[in-house]
Amino acid sequence: MTTLTKQAEFVASKRYYQKNSDGEVIENGDSLFKRVATAIASVETIHYGAIPIQSDLVALEFEEIMASLEFIPNSPTLMNAGTEQGTLSACFVLPLEDSMEGIMKAATDTAMVQKFGGGTGFSLSKIRPKGDRIKTTHGIACGPIEVLKTLSRVSSMITQGGKRDGANMAVMDVTHPDIMDFIRCKYVEGDIHNFNISVACDSNWIKKAEARVEYDLINPTNRQVVGSLNAGEVLDEIIQGAWRNGEPGMIFIDRVNKDNRVINRYGEMIATNPCGEQPLLGNESCNLGSINLAKFILDVPLNSWSERVDWTRLEYVTRLAVRFLDNVIDANEYATPEIERMTKATRKIGLGVMGFADALVKLNIPYNYEEGQDVGTIMMSFIREWADDESRKLAIMRGPFPAWSDSDYENPIRNACRTTVAPTGTISMLANCSSGIEPLFALAWTKQNILEGESLTYVNELFEADAKENGFYSEELMEYLANGGSLQDREEVPSWAKELYRTAPEIAPEDHVKMQASFQPYVDSGISKTINFANDATIEDVKAAYLNAHELGCKGITVYRAGSREKEVLVKGTQEAETFDCCDNPNIIYESGCHKCLTCDWSACEIA
Repeated sequence: MTTLTKQAEFVASKRYYQKNSDGEVIENGDSLFKRVATAIASVETIHYGAIPIQSDLVALEFEEIMASLEFIPNSPTLMNAGTEQGTLSACFVLPLEDSMEGIMKAATDTAMVQKFGGGTGFSLSKIRPKGDRIKTTHGIACGPIEVLKTLSRVSSMITQGGKRDGANMAVMDVTHPDIMDFIRCKYVEGDIHNFNISVACDSNWIKKAEARVEYDLINPTNRQVVGSLNAGEVLDEIIQGAWRNGEPGMIFIDRVNKDNRVINRYGEMIATNPCGEQPLLGNESCNLGSINLAKFILDVPLNSWSERVDWTRLEYVTRLAVRFLDNVIDANEYATPEIERMTKATRKIGLGVMGFADALVKLNIPYNYEEGQDVGTIMMSFIREWADDESRKLAIMRGPFPAWSDSDYENPIRNACRTTVAPTGTISMLANCSSGIEPLFALAWTKQNILEGESLTYVNELFEADAKENGFYSEELMEYLANGGSLQDREEVPSWAKELYRTAPEIAPEDHVKMQASFQPYVDSGISKTINFANDATIEDVKAAYLNAHELGCKGITVYRAGSREKEVLVKGTQEAETFDCCDNPNIIYESGCHKCLTCDWSACEIA
């Protein structure tokens, strides 16, 4: 039987539970997971010849790992599976060609994808620069920033199934003639809504930036050199924007394409999904799911941390999750025929993790210690090994992904990509665990529900238990933390607790980057991770993080400096903050890290 916290029940009722024609909730946790499991397991019979009893047994296995909160699929699957209304995938990249027809098709496809919960990414790199002459009409091109604004307006019209706003990523290559306009396009907050932006570059450009030398700007329509910029000055502008309000991020596109195993057939990946963890080819989609690592830590006194991990159960859940996500591809309803063809050609899935910070707490290992990075490396390496092996087994049973013959894989494999690390903003709330591989967001926080007239204080369960067991719990301490206070300032709290329970803003940026880098070798897609800075961080501090991320082998980087937004997210506490009309519970706390509304994710792309 599924046991959800009060907060998780609230999220589920707003986001995931089915409702009748009067808007009344007609599901609970058990029926939610049964609906999803049954729909996804039906693929076994419909597509792969299993007899109904076999599908029923698989459905029970799927239901059990979800009901135990060991594995949760992405939000569109929870919302739409078994309802016959829309996509089950979360991540899409749509092609954006330099023509009126191409731009309008991208806008139409965006609306269809986002209608049922998908997030879209675009590359602006093929759009001709502003002021370029158009031969067919003898007119002047409006440029990629105006195209971006058009797509933003389309996305703002879409409320996904009545449950959340559309989310997008725009990427531009650093060699585009309009790159400086792109870097500055979100300096004025609100001009471009529901879009994250990232600059794509390669290692050669990073070397030029460090040497502060000139590089060529290239018109994408004819590949002619049309000017040059100092790479160091462009990097300075990127860093200035990131320090100013967290944008743009950077994507190290050569690193991304090292894992593009079908590059010889389909070309380079040049864009990602909205949170950056899923690079995709044009018209590809990917469905995600995350394993709650905290569920696999045994409460037994053993010598080493590895002895306290239930590796047998983790392997079982990993393999079953790969089968689940592969089934989703066949159970899916696709927004366009092109997306269906491309998705089924490569059959990419994104199995990731959440609850990592909680797992470290259970292991008594501080997040910012080198041992914490070792835990991430080892756990993710095993998940990657099992996921790859299961995908190879599925290839034997079901056949490899159709584009496999044109790939650089030596052995047949079912899915062109298997692993990713998503932000898990809402599903981690459903599972009552920390999000993705982020540190703890807060130890205590207060949430106001104006409509119901109640104020709820939430306390991290692991911290509360430790505080009570070790004699430093008090209502006054919890209230202090809920009002934005730091555990580091409390004399009655032992030093070991201060180390173990450091929250995201209290962890040095270089330790955030190192943690991201520790996972990346075993993640064949990307990682959604925010590098947090204190408000007094300097521009040089932010620059160091960007260069460090590249040096350590990350595929991209996103940063956020506390207090750097005009419409500031409320990290923790009950201070008066900007109120967003995002859901039925508007006066709420906003989460650091991924900067998501704790109730409905309204601000995911506006803030992050």
